[in-house]
Amino acid sequence: MSNSIEIGRLLSAGTTGFIAGCRVSQLTVPAFGALVRAPLGEGYQVYGLIHDIHIDDDGLVRQLVTADHVSDEVMRDNRERRIVPVEMSVLAVGFEQDGKIHHLLPPRPPLSLDVIYLCEDKDLARFTSAGRFGYFRHILGSQEIPVGEVLAAHLEQASKAHGADSGKWKEKAVHELITLLRDDYPTLMSVLGALSEIA
Repeated sequence: MSNSIEIGRLLSAGTTGFIAGCRVSQLTVPAFGALVRAPLGEGYQVYGLIHDIHIDDDGLVRQLVTADHVSDEVMRDNRERRIVPVEMSVLAVGFEQDGKIHHLLPPRPPLSLDVIYLCEDKDLARFTSAGRFGYFRHILGSQEIPVGEVLAAHLEQASKAHGADSGKWKEKAVHELITLLRDDYPTLMSVLGALSEIA
């Protein structure tokens, strides 16, 4: 994991999720639906899915949007030296303790300023292969996220990480989602509609 990509630092956290902040220059790496991890030492780390990326305004941006002409230099300066961070909202979907992955809520959240890393393909494949898609229940049970869109983005990224086994993994994942949502027709249709966009 020495080549891991740092995408930000923790701003706030709870058991069900956390918010990380990054500089605008780091924004090319994290993506909606990406699996991230926060290693906390002693063989323990928390995993989560990015379900929202937002950029809050500041006083200068409010003034610049009303200006007639904004030079490229001012635009570049605002993006490269921006004080207000880009914020990523992350849904906690599991944790790892002593080499074993659990698709349960983490026993304790990351702490302020802990580093958040983007999961590499091997980490993503390892997490999504552990157990029987238990982490889906965290996604489906969340009232605050666009469930279908998050699942579609996540499944697309995860199936690529599985390489040669991607088709088999994706088929099992979709079958599990259908099973979990069999009594919730509107959500099932929303999820399948979003998944059809990545088929």
